Amino acid sequence: MTTESASAPHPARHVRQTKVAPATTAPISPPRGPSDAAVQRRPHARVAVRHRAVVPLVATDCLAAAGVLAVRPGSPVLLLGPLLVCLTLLHTYAGLYRTGLDPAALDELPALLGCSALAWCASATTLAAVRPAHSPGWPVLLTTIAATSLLACAARAVVYRFQRWSARRPPRSTLLVGAGPVVQQVADVLYAHPEYGMRPVGVVHPYNTPGTDSPLPVLGSVGDIHRAIIQNSVRYAVFAGPPAGNPAAANLVRLLAARGCCLWQVTSGPGSRTAGRPAAGHLWGFACARLDPYPRPGAGLIAKRVLDALLAFLALLPAAPILALSALAVRLSDGPGVLFRQERVGLDGRPFVLLKFRTLRPSDERESATRWNVSHDRRMSAVGHFLRRTSLDELPQLWNVLRGDMSLVGPRPERPYFVRQFSQTYPGYQERHRMPVGITGLAQIHGLRGDTSIEDRARFDNHYIESWSLWQDIRILLRTATALFRFGGS
Repeated sequence: MTTESASAPHPARHVRQTKVAPATTAPISPPRGPSDAAVQRRPHARVAVRHRAVVPLVATDCLAAAGVLAVRPGSPVLLLGPLLVCLTLLHTYAGLYRTGLDPAALDELPALLGCSALAWCASATTLAAVRPAHSPGWPVLLTTIAATSLLACAARAVVYRFQRWSARRPPRSTLLVGAGPVVQQVADVLYAHPEYGMRPVGVVHPYNTPGTDSPLPVLGSVGDIHRAIIQNSVRYAVFAGPPAGNPAAANLVRLLAARGCCLWQVTSGPGSRTAGRPAAGHLWGFACARLDPYPRPGAGLIAKRVLDALLAFLALLPAAPILALSALAVRLSDGPGVLFRQERVGLDGRPFVLLKFRTLRPSDERESATRWNVSHDRRMSAVGHFLRRTSLDELPQLWNVLRGDMSLVGPRPERPYFVRQFSQTYPGYQERHRMPVGITGLAQIHGLRGDTSIEDRARFDNHYIESWSLWQDIRILLRTATALFRFGGS
């Protein structure tokens, strides 16, 4: 494997920059502060993306349910707590607290009815089991469900009207991302309708796409985007036009989210879709959906984490004698420093310290961070060769799994130096970080480890992520266990 890709130019350098600003927006100041390279080296930490306030919606929903319970004769007060918790969880699951740009209370009435029915039926069942004398009949139950839903709908209508009124005072700074006439159309809509709460202050052209003339400042590099966000207190970013399908655009989504921007995707035209995401209202006729670069884990991924922690804990117990013998062999063969610690890139590009048994002592930190393959290095002892061939040098990573740095199954983590190179050279490589990295993976059980094709690995890793299931993880673990007896290490 070669690493000539380090000299490849950054795609953002080829984007044309324009310095003309409209009279309604403040021009972006000349570059100052950290350089683009310095900005790029900062890890994209998971920053809470700022959305519209949900506290008023939670409060109105709870008040509606509490008010209906208060006027119902013979209702026990102890029922209020479980009812409100159940109702809030159901509304969260139904997405009633992740509203669109122009929410309408009547559009949410069917979901409110369904959640109220489930919450009240569960409460009535519990009440019938605890206090049968206070169990409501069907007419009372149906009336209660309808009253709760209608009251919550009316209260939400008031909240939405107040939000539209307050959004005008004043609209928040917004970046538009895209190229072509749709960008200017979206800008015109936001200027004409301040109730959306957005005021365009700049345009970001997607990488590797031609730009067009715009009266707004055009941002062509990571440093320009970073400075514009700080100087204009940018709160929103709107991706206009068809969603870009290249890794650079995905990196731009993460960059803006890491700076605390709330992200939206708008498209127009017959049959337009918002990247397969559910619609979240519209922006004056433009189909609109929220962009979330860090999706919340579903029940399956929570089960994956539970399985990882359980299996890692159970594996560490019988592996303790093997760990002790391996550590003793490394100590006697290679001297002090049994464990080898190295920075790797994990979920969402976050760095962590990976643990392995030391099989080779590098000459300096630079060699450790930038040398690609050491499997044939003559400095490696017989113990080091044995540990690598049997993959026993990977056993300390069970502690990384238990800590939550890694998973048992996932894309193999790589060093930051190579992540930067491969992300520029191989399409889809950066997308591997959508899933927790792992000790083994789909690419590894197909022989893609050591000095093998990075492009093939990225393709296998992304296929694993897009077709993930808990059973697939179990199947990969079983195939990995059988491969250990064939000395398949590097």
